Amino acid sequence: MITAVDTNVLIDVFANDPTFGHPSADRLRECLRDGAVVACEVVWSETCSVFPSEVAFQEQMKDLGIRYSPLEGASALLAGRIWRDYRAAGGLKNRVVADFLIAAHAQLQCDHLLTRDRGFYRSLFRNLKIVEPKP
Repeated sequence: MITAVDTNVLIDVFANDPTFGHPSADRLRECLRDGAVVACEVVWSETCSVFPSEVAFQEQMKDLGIRYSPLEGASALLAGRIWRDYRAAGGLKNRVVADFLIAAHAQLQCDHLLTRDRGFYRSLFRNLKIVEPKP
């Protein structure tokens, strides 16, 4: 079982978010017990930005057992197509292509996505299996 993890879950864990920190950490541990947990380059970059250094970030990811998993071409194309359709249908501008890349990576290259952003992903990526932190 391969779980793609979303940035929001990692930030919850690393920042010890008072509301979502424990539920996100618990669900992340479950996913790690069930198999591999990976992060695409978007999640990798977004999460790295909250650390004081790249070394500190890499050490934390290694300690957690989260691996880097780059997007394949098919995932990038799927993200672009769904983003284009979303925008053409009047989708909000606050959704950037990065969110679509995360979802496409999870849908095509992994078994599911661990995220708190379930509504957005479920509505646009209907074949994507979502795992969410339990409140």
